[in-house]
Amino acid sequence: MAFLIRQTLIYAIPLMIVALAGIFSERSGTVNLALEGIMIFGAFSGVVFVRIMQGAGWFAAAKADDNWMKLQGYLMLAMLVAAALGSIFSLLLAFAAINLKADQTIGGTALNMLAPALVLFLVRLMSKQNTLLLLSGDSASWFLIKKSMLGFGKNQDIGMLGEAFLNKVYLTTYVCIIIFVILSVLMYRTRFGLRLRACGENPQAAASLGINVIKMRYAGVLISGALAGMGGFVFAVTTANCSANGDVAGFGFLALAVMIFGNWKPLNVAGGALLFGLFKCIAAAYSTLDINGDGIYTLANIGISSNVYRLLPYLITLLVLMFTSKKSRAPKAEGIPYDKGMR
Repeated sequence: MAFLIRQTLIYAIPLMIVALAGIFSERSGTVNLALEGIMIFGAFSGVVFVRIMQGAGWFAAAKADDNWMKLQGYLMLAMLVAAALGSIFSLLLAFAAINLKADQTIGGTALNMLAPALVLFLVRLMSKQNTLLLLSGDSASWFLIKKSMLGFGKNQDIGMLGEAFLNKVYLTTYVCIIIFVILSVLMYRTRFGLRLRACGENPQAAASLGINVIKMRYAGVLISGALAGMGGFVFAVTTANCSANGDVAGFGFLALAVMIFGNWKPLNVAGGALLFGLFKCIAAAYSTLDINGDGIYTLANIGISSNVYRLLPYLITLLVLMFTSKKSRAPKAEGIPYDKGMR
């Protein structure tokens, strides 16, 4: 059970934070279909920064001193870099959608095509292969937090919840949860959040009250880009062994599905992310998930094809959207270019 909880969170957290990215953009009135592309670019940016720090010897020095807190600090710094460059990349969408009043669906699709091509080109320039890897070690050896680091004995029993939330976990999980809570409060309990949502519902009415709609929409897209870039790097660290190859396994599109399923509301989105994260966990670890605790009878031994397990997350996505999309209520001005002359 502890393993199942840990793995579910590993898959759910990137979905949750990237779905929140979509909420910020679309609540401001700009459709952001480019979440997949921004995730890819953010993952690449973060991995490149980690490689630069490794080349400078920072990781090796911290490891030699057994200073795991310093390693976690370097990881947080890489997350900030991924967020910053994801935000910069999202400016392409913001400029096209807000200033040029281009079709936002086409703009997002174009960025989804540009990002993997650009990243693969840069990866081949840097590493002469299709995947950019760490210079040494892997994510688990550098960033995984174990209970012994927190003062517990290596063989000490800390209970199921302790094993699930304190042992063999990534700090990025809890950082993303904190960011998710803070930004959810920002959206629904602050003046900024109210103005942002007003621009996505009725921008003309918001402008009549002195709100700068263009600035608010830019803010929504930039926050969205930062969160998606961060989510891409978190995905790379926790599930792709801190590598970049121009692919994030469709998590950007799954995040869009989670956002629609959650009806553009953070709390619902968190629940949807956990649901999809659970099935993604089953798809990835079905061969090791123990059913009755004896270590022998796993999901792989019950006679169901492995392809069924791999299909589960996407099948569940389609089924959930089929039954919930009719009740979804998107922001009224979503996807509509702002025109001061309209009333």
